Parts: sequence; structure tokens; C-alpha cells
Amino acid sequence: MKEQDKKHKQIKLSLDADKNVEEYANFAIATHSPAEFVIDFFRILPGIQNAKVKSRIIMSPVHLKTLVKALQDNIGKYEQKFGEIVVKSDGNSPKFNLPDDVLPN
Repeated sequence: MKEQDKKHKQIKLSLDADKNVEEYANFAIATHSPAEFVIDFFRILPGIQNAKVKSRIIMSPVHLKTLVKALQDNIGKYEQKFGEIVVKSDGNSPKFNLPDDVLPN
């Protein structure tokens, strides 16, 4: 293999500014099959009993693990700059009773 073929190719990434591709989510559910992971993102509002999927991301296990590593790296950098992210486990967080029959695992 030629040396230039071994080099990584650069991919140009862009965000289409005239399309609404951003979505706020404050709740996510992850499920999986042997071939893929599915992450559904929701926006849950106080007093509202229903929440629709705002975005669904389907990834291969390898791509999901790569994403997890990137997120861990970013969380570490965030916490170095702004301090530890505290996740409360005091029992005061909202409880959601999700039906078992809609989740594949």
C-alpha cells in the first residue's frame, strides 16, 4: 500500500444553517439488538403526561462505543473547566413508569 493511501482522509463536516436540525432533549432511552443500538431522545415537560420521540439515533455497537469514548473525553474536559457535574441520586428525581412492552431489551 502506498504511503499516501495510508494517510487519513479528511472529511468536511457542515451544519445546514437554514434547516432546523437542533432539538432540545431532557430524557433519553437506549435499547439494543444484537446488531445495533437505538437511542430515543425526548423532551418531557412538567404537567404533560405524553412525550414523543424528538429524535432517534441508530448506531452500530462499534460506532456507539466510539461515541461513548468521545463523550467521556468531553465530560472530562468540561469538568476540568467548569467543575464536576453532579447527578443527584437522592430519590427526589422524577420517576417515570415506562411500559416494558415498548422496549426491545
